Amino acid sequence: MVNYTLWANIKSLSQLKKNGRKIGHLRFKGKGWYKTINYNQSGFKIDEHKNKLTFSKIGTINCRGLNNRVRKNKIKGIILKRAQTGRWLANIQIENVPIALPKTNKSVGLDVGVSSFIVDSDGRRVENPKNIDKQLKKIKKKHQTLSRKKKDSKNWLKAKLHLAKLLAQVTNQRKDFLHKVSRFYVNVYDLICVEDLDIKELSQKGNKNNKRSRPLHRNIIDASWGQFFNYLSYKAVNADKKVVKVHPKGTTQECSRCGRIVKKTLSDRIHFCTYCNLELDRDYNASINILKRGTGCASILVENRPLVTITASAIVSGQVFSMNQETPSLR
Repeated sequence: MVNYTLWANIKSLSQLKKNGRKIGHLRFKGKGWYKTINYNQSGFKIDEHKNKLTFSKIGTINCRGLNNRVRKNKIKGIILKRAQTGRWLANIQIENVPIALPKTNKSVGLDVGVSSFIVDSDGRRVENPKNIDKQLKKIKKKHQTLSRKKKDSKNWLKAKLHLAKLLAQVTNQRKDFLHKVSRFYVNVYDLICVEDLDIKELSQKGNKNNKRSRPLHRNIIDASWGQFFNYLSYKAVNADKKVVKVHPKGTTQECSRCGRIVKKTLSDRIHFCTYCNLELDRDYNASINILKRGTGCASILVENRPLVTITASAIVSGQVFSMNQETPSLR
């Protein structure tokens, strides 16, 4: 598998060079750089009852996290990977068998943001956990401690490990939140409409040297909208559901009732249409427009009602799945 990976990389670089792309050279991965061992089809054995993995040339290793998917499906391969925290992870590849969920005949539009992670067209507001902000002081302190150590010394390696563990904790919290939110919407809705955002451009928008704009850039990256859309897409495919991406231009400025353009700044959090006197939350208005574009429906009944706020802690603890899922439809 190492030889296969090496020659596959060389072949792809050669093809890019033929296409006129400027390429560099493969870098030798010495000690501390090569972190992956690939067991393809053979060379491994799983003991589900004792939670042990046996690998050729390595031996038997205790493991955690074997679930029913591993036990019931055919295993195609295992990739051993060393994380930056020093832990070893086993990525078990199985044959994916899609399981279609029961149809609900419901559709929803999702408007993602920074202040609120999601506002949907059924009147829910999902809070943004902002995990990076909660640990920002600790991260800065760990960075400061690392910068004061002599590079590659034992104290430097210890400080680097402490920083890696803290960053890994933030990453795991973010992924756990995104998985649970995406699972909720895939379980409840057959059609999920989202914006086709250029996230890279949004995160780089504005002056990076401006200290006032740094929190916005940091929160956009921490929100991980692209990762959330990926989770939605693959979960929807496995559940025989559908995710539709619509053009994002004008979803906030357009009135969801009459279709007129109502100009707003980023600080204007309320949508008030001077033509039809519709007044509601701007993100709620945008989510309804996203739903209209995704379903192709020209008119949707819009109601001015308070949004139901769902806290990030409720989602992480699983309480969101016990909430009333029969929210009256806006259509």
